[in-house]
Amino acid sequence: MDSFLRRWGFSWRGWLDNRHGEWWLIAQLVLIAAHALPAWPAPARLGLVWPWHLQLLGWGLFILGLALAAQAFWRLGSSLSPLPDPIPGAALVISGAYARCRHPMYQAVLVCSLGVTVALGSLLHLGLLLALCAVLGGKARREERQLLSVHSDYAAYRASTAAIVPHLPWLDWR
Repeated sequence: MDSFLRRWGFSWRGWLDNRHGEWWLIAQLVLIAAHALPAWPAPARLGLVWPWHLQLLGWGLFILGLALAAQAFWRLGSSLSPLPDPIPGAALVISGAYARCRHPMYQAVLVCSLGVTVALGSLLHLGLLLALCAVLGGKARREERQLLSVHSDYAAYRASTAAIVPHLPWLDWR
């Protein structure tokens, strides 16, 4: 486990000075963990009965997001890192899920978050989804600055492939 952490670029100093984008990861993990909070305000407290078909759709989106994450995770293989700075010497992956968008793991996290939001009918979770959009958009931009400097063919890939969600300005900056 310690060798994975070192390979990914984790260090005690990095947690303090954000040298490899550790603060982006912390923000992402806090927002993901906050999805375990109960709905607020609960639709029933507002006098609403949240429709079962929206609950079902939401949990379906959550499962779809997990499947998308698994697909991206396996395709990335040894190039996988939770930090936005790429692993030195890692291959650029542009096939499979990465042919659909440049950051399919981030896309999967957003689909899961959207699923929880729809399933619970929660304004809190809608806020968490919007915050995740901001954090993952910022994290992806940092990641791309590094990828441009280490992969000569990244600029062409970036020009032809959506970032996270096609045609949404903060989540697609082709």
